[in-house]
Amino acid sequence: MSHLICHLNASYYYTEFPRNLYNIRVHSFQKWLNPRRKQTHSNMAPSRVLFTILVHLCTVASCLCHNQPRFTAIYAFGDSFADTGNNNFLVTLLKANHAPYGQCFPGRVATGRFSDGKLIPDILASALGIKEFVPPFLDPSLSPQELRTGVSFASAGSGYDELTTVFTNVIPVSKQAEHFEHYIGRLNRAAGEVAARNIVRGSLSVLLAGTSDFLINFYDTPTRQIHYNLTGYQDFLQHKIRQFIRTLYDQGVRKFLIAGLPPVGCFPIQITTKLRFQLSCADDENRDAQSYNQKLISLLAKIEPTLPGAKLVYADIFSPLIDSIIYPSKYGLAITNRGCCGTGLLEAALLCKEFSPVCPNPAQFLFWDSTNPSEVAYKNIAQFLLQHALPQLA
Repeated sequence: MSHLICHLNASYYYTEFPRNLYNIRVHSFQKWLNPRRKQTHSNMAPSRVLFTILVHLCTVASCLCHNQPRFTAIYAFGDSFADTGNNNFLVTLLKANHAPYGQCFPGRVATGRFSDGKLIPDILASALGIKEFVPPFLDPSLSPQELRTGVSFASAGSGYDELTTVFTNVIPVSKQAEHFEHYIGRLNRAAGEVAARNIVRGSLSVLLAGTSDFLINFYDTPTRQIHYNLTGYQDFLQHKIRQFIRTLYDQGVRKFLIAGLPPVGCFPIQITTKLRFQLSCADDENRDAQSYNQKLISLLAKIEPTLPGAKLVYADIFSPLIDSIIYPSKYGLAITNRGCCGTGLLEAALLCKEFSPVCPNPAQFLFWDSTNPSEVAYKNIAQFLLQHALPQLA
């Protein structure tokens, strides 16, 4: 029943196909799927319609799968958008290995993912036929097979700026790149050096970071504003991105999916701290994110020619999120300006705890807590990337 609350009670059920192709109302199929109905001439037509639609869906699914590139493994780097449980193994307060996190994850397990269910790397890995879930690299129980098909190095609360993690003791992106080097040593032992080299070269590396840098160092506690104006801090972070890409390239990675910033000003925590009237977005922070993203697009276009054989693709996570905020009913959403956990205005990590009240239908919320999207939001983002970004890596 809990799984139904998480997914099927939403206004629409979305397949893994691009949203503008298929929005299917679940309740409209229920009468066709009722096995107790007598099959008479009058009710055979809907059944035929359903069969036709399902066949068409399968056909489109086959086409979409064939249009997607194939990867040997998937690697995730960044912050809570990609941390599948690494913080569980750190001495930090930024953990999500407790209820009510994981409410919509299979088995209702709080895995350390900062959401009610799966994250973007999980959804991409499943859609690309790599694996169902991307495990955290720091998990000591990782099997050789898990190593071969990819892991997450991400750490919630981290960023490109090492200052971002000073007080939280999580893993900055630069350190995650070092962990990747250690991973290759383990992969060599598990698969052999030749096979390991082929796995890494045929893999997909997904980088989702930058949000914590701005929230922690520039907006809410403006430590970096002492040294940088907005443009300078953007350039500082993107220099770190350039270094990260080069480090992974030197280790054999060739396919990169690099995310820009989301609409930071629409995060519930930012709406709260800025005391926004009627819980509206902080438009100035969203404009900052858009200018950062435009710079990142230019940077990736500049870097790619200097790295023979590499493909660097920009992952737009801003557009699907802002579209969900402007047109919530289009995505079956009801609430976009607060999270599902607690009041939805401040709670995250330690404050979103076992006895915190949660909304009865997370599938109608864009955000799970005050700083992290819900599984439904992540699915929308992943579907957008599968349609617009992944084909460029073919």
